[in-house]
Order: sequence, then C-alpha cells, then structure tokens
Amino acid sequence: MSHPLISRRTLLKTSAAGAAFGMAGLPFSLRPARAASATIGFIYVGPKDDYGYNQAHAEGAKMLKGMEGVTVVEEENVPESVDVQKTMESMINLDGATLVFPTSFGYFDPHMLAMCKKFPDVQFRHCGGLWDKDKHPANAGSYFGYIAMGQYLNGVVAGHATKTKKIGFVAAKPIPQVLNNVNSFLLGARSVDPSITCQVIFTGEWSLAVKEAEATNALVDQGADVITCHVDGPKVVVQTAANRGAFVCGYHASQALLAPEKYLTGAEWNWATVYEMYAKHLLAGEPLPNFTRGGLADGFVKMSPLGPGVSDAGRNQFEATLAEIKKGGYAVIKGPLKDNKGKEIAAAGKAFPETAIELESTGFLVEGVQGSTS
Repeated sequence: MSHPLISRRTLLKTSAAGAAFGMAGLPFSLRPARAASATIGFIYVGPKDDYGYNQAHAEGAKMLKGMEGVTVVEEENVPESVDVQKTMESMINLDGATLVFPTSFGYFDPHMLAMCKKFPDVQFRHCGGLWDKDKHPANAGSYFGYIAMGQYLNGVVAGHATKTKKIGFVAAKPIPQVLNNVNSFLLGARSVDPSITCQVIFTGEWSLAVKEAEATNALVDQGADVITCHVDGPKVVVQTAANRGAFVCGYHASQALLAPEKYLTGAEWNWATVYEMYAKHLLAGEPLPNFTRGGLADGFVKMSPLGPGVSDAGRNQFEATLAEIKKGGYAVIKGPLKDNKGKEIAAAGKAFPETAIELESTGFLVEGVQGSTS
C-alpha cells in the first residue's frame, strides 16, 4: 500500500522497477479476471469539494461505490498535462481499472487519446463533445448533457429577479459549450423581458479565484444584479456576488448553502445517471456506447430547488418552461436571431432544438451579450 501522501503519479514512477519482476507492468489481459466485478477510475482537475464541476463528478462516482461488484479509484487536483497520463496509467497498471473517466476538458487530446492507444483493452470516456468516430479510437468515447437548458431556466428566474435589466456571466474560456450557456442564460431572461442585456467576462482559466472575484465585482459595478457563471468552482463567484447584494444562479452543483438568501436556482449535473449506466454495461460484459447525450428529461441534468428570492411569477414561468423542456425538442436558439455582431444566426421559422449537435462546434454570442476579458 502506498503512503497516503504519495500520489499515484509518484507511485507509478517508483513502481517501474517492479515491472522487471512481473508486478506493476503485467499486461492487464494476464491478470486474473473476476466475474461480475470491475474497477472504475475517476480523475478530477480540481478538488472534489469545489462546489462545482469536480464535485458534480465526484458525487456521481460516490453513487457507484454502493454498487455491488464495483470498485472506484479516484484522484483529484490532476493538471491537464502529462500528469494525467501518469494517473491513468497507474489506475490501469496498479489498480486494474478497465474503465477510466478523465473528466476535465483538457484531458482529451493528446492525453486520453495516447492512453487509448497504449491500452486498447481498456475503455475511456471523456466528459465533453470531443469524440469523433471518424478520427478517434473505438475504446474512447464522450458523454455530455444539455445543460444549456438549465442555464435557460436560470435566465428565466433571473429575468424576473433583475431590477436593472442587466445580468452578468463569469466564464472561463470562449469555447462553444460555454458560449451556448451564455446565450441560453440571456435568452431565458429575454423570455421575460426582451430589453434585458447580459455582460460576460472571460477569465481565461477554468479555475482562477482572483480573476473570478474581480470579474464578479466588475459585473456588479456595471449594474448587473443577477450573476451566473461557467467556471470549474463557482464558490468564489457565488459568494462574491451575494456579498455585493446580487442574486445568483448556480452551475455544475448546488451552491445554495453558500448564499441561501440570494441563490435563485442552479443548473446541476446529475452524473450518477450516466455513471450507473456505464457501470451496468461494464458489469454485464456489454459494449459501452461511444457517444452519450441526455438532458433534463433523461436525468442527466437537474435544477436546484428554487430559493426565497424567486417571485410567484418567476416560479410559475420556471415550472411551466421546465415541463415543456421535459417533453423534448425544446429550442432555445430560434429565429429570427442575430449574433452580437449583427450576423443572422437563425432566420424566422428556423429553430435548433437541444439535441442540435452543431451547437457544440459553433461559437457565437447572441445579440444583447457584450463580452470582455478580465
């Protein structure tokens, strides 16, 4: 057993000599197989209790720990660098993992793809929309949820709560999935009042507390009285906004405990649904899907309970809209709609439902969003 202060990346280095004696380097195919059992690895770029992205995944992994036949191994605070390759390799060689979830966006290329080639008998599934059947290995895959629908619902309650008609968004990087959330937040608010605008500030990093606090304060200074975000750990944004008197909408996991009076609702991942599905396939010896998607109706996404700051009108519209979304085929991006540079995104009568995969590779900000970097 390794010392608790030694990471599995360090342990892998020190175990290299063991391979010469047929220990750590033993090919997985030669290890004794256990019927109806599996070891599954989870890797997080930050701490498991960050009130955000990593916590949402860790909560999903925790559910698997109660499944008969499943052993869960985890490592947190693993950078998006060669370090994650070492972690994946150690989970496979030292723990016998046959399914690995490298959860962070930057783990995919080149890191996870390199491990897929090195360990063709091991399955890897990445959180995001990056897997392409025409380019990537068959033992790789991706899973994701239509959480922009949750940000749209955040926008609905924000639209009822705002007094200044200005809402704010703290974002990490301007990649399509983040931009889709920004757009959905504003469009939800504009379903209440078309005159509402949104200011988004990009910090440039998934986790950078100082810039997140600065961005939140800047948004409040500019008049935004409802704030949400897309960063790994929303804790700083939520607490800073609430301390300035602004309402907040959460993301990734519930942050209601951090600002009970100012927390309106939040778009949360429900990864337990996804991980349970993969684990059941694995235990049954069935092929794992390479491309997995789902939304609120599928239990991949959920909403935080409405807080005390939500008005009766806000609650009514929120619940009615949620019911419509759960029917399937709901479109947030629909015409007539232009981006914030005047280019037509959707003509009148054109709509992109939540399942429109093209939105995952198309980056734009809708009219009414002003963006800047911190």
